[in-house]
Amino acid sequence: MKTPEGMAVEIAEKIAPPRTQDPSDDILVTRFQSGDDHAFRLLVERYSERIRNLVFSVFHDTDLIDDVTQDVFIKAYRALPNFRFDASLYTWLYRITINHCRDIMRKQKLRRTLSLNTLLENRDKELTMKTAVQPEESDTRDWINRGLQRLPEKYRTPVILKDMEGCSYQEMAEIMQCELGTVKSRLSRGRSMLRSWLEPILEG
Repeated sequence: MKTPEGMAVEIAEKIAPPRTQDPSDDILVTRFQSGDDHAFRLLVERYSERIRNLVFSVFHDTDLIDDVTQDVFIKAYRALPNFRFDASLYTWLYRITINHCRDIMRKQKLRRTLSLNTLLENRDKELTMKTAVQPEESDTRDWINRGLQRLPEKYRTPVILKDMEGCSYQEMAEIMQCELGTVKSRLSRGRSMLRSWLEPILEG
């Protein structure tokens, strides 16, 4: 025999409006392509935190997160009308993010080269000593992030995508735009290089 509480729950379930599921990515993209900008805002809300985490994993610089994430979604907004549904939106957004991060790193590398050339041209040893960055104590998380930053970008990206973002090899291949064999090879090499960097604390 049902208890009064059980009967109340059953009645409430019968009269309650049906629960609506969140629209899928494909539905939101289709709505956006039909002129519904609100659909894009929903996509931003759905993926902004994951993109922010990816950007932080690449640069480990909180000052860059907001600007880079905003740039990624601006690029996505402009490109989404031509989205052809031949990859998941998740993979597509990650590809945009990685490519944009690569552009930034290329510019940073150029700026570092220019700065280094300027420094080499300066013969003032005292100035050189003052600009040297001394290593500082850090916890394990900072040590790992520093290790990631030491990896060349082509090895850092697969480590981040696989070990931090949990991407499948197929998703990684689509994001990195290379063959599965290349993905696995770079991941293995990246992990090996990172492990070498982390040996002092792994053995401690």
